[in-house]
Amino acid sequence: MGCLHGIGPVGHGRSGDLIDLPQPTRVEHVMGTAVLFDIRDPFFPPSALDEAVALLHRVEDTFSVFRHDSEISRIARGDLSIDDADATVRDVLATCEMLRRDTGEAFDHRPDGGLDPSAYVKGWAVAAGAGILTEAGIDSFLVSAGGDIIARGSPSGADAWHIGIRDPLDADATLGTVELRDSAIATSGRYERGAHIWGVRNREEDLASVSIVGPDLGIADALATAVFAAGLRDIAWLGGFPDYELVAVTSDRRILRSPMAPFTGSETPT
Repeated sequence: MGCLHGIGPVGHGRSGDLIDLPQPTRVEHVMGTAVLFDIRDPFFPPSALDEAVALLHRVEDTFSVFRHDSEISRIARGDLSIDDADATVRDVLATCEMLRRDTGEAFDHRPDGGLDPSAYVKGWAVAAGAGILTEAGIDSFLVSAGGDIIARGSPSGADAWHIGIRDPLDADATLGTVELRDSAIATSGRYERGAHIWGVRNREEDLASVSIVGPDLGIADALATAVFAAGLRDIAWLGGFPDYELVAVTSDRRILRSPMAPFTGSETPT
């Protein structure tokens, strides 16, 4: 899916920050974006954060399509067979094949005969990093990678993290909020990056952004890419993912959502 443009924690600034967000615990530039870690536990082992960051760098080394020596680039060139690749690479590509099949190829990690699993990998990697923090006993935190967000627990004094849906025509405005607690959200859209998704059938006048809320950030990332590429008239397959909810913004600022989406704001029911 690439970076998420059009959704971010609500608050001040163009990038979208949490309301009353203190300085983030750490910002790491990796996988072509700034990954923000906001840990609200008063005490936590710093080594866990270091381990999560190291994992993201390993993922970049292994999966980047921009690195000549990454395993993904070597597979794409035919220099490495999938059977001989690292087990993690094999597992990721198997998941991508499942997603390609179950979305009617709206999600496609093999565009034009190439190989690019990035629309799944970034969310998957952030979720894996978040898992390291959870295993270390950290209960309340948020990780945002270019806008793909995973949240655990909630900030002190709040029931959930509140994530803003950005206005596609005004980057300083939000159209509403999504509540996250022990969940994730991923968004695909034009915004600053323009039309960056392979195989887009969604017409310019239809969708400006698509957000998917659900338990697994990697799956949400891939589904947001797929829905944005397909357009709303061609997503019957989304019913095969019952744990995932949709919030879409049209180019004329209308918001369309699935019935159980945890969205607050003006909307047009789907």
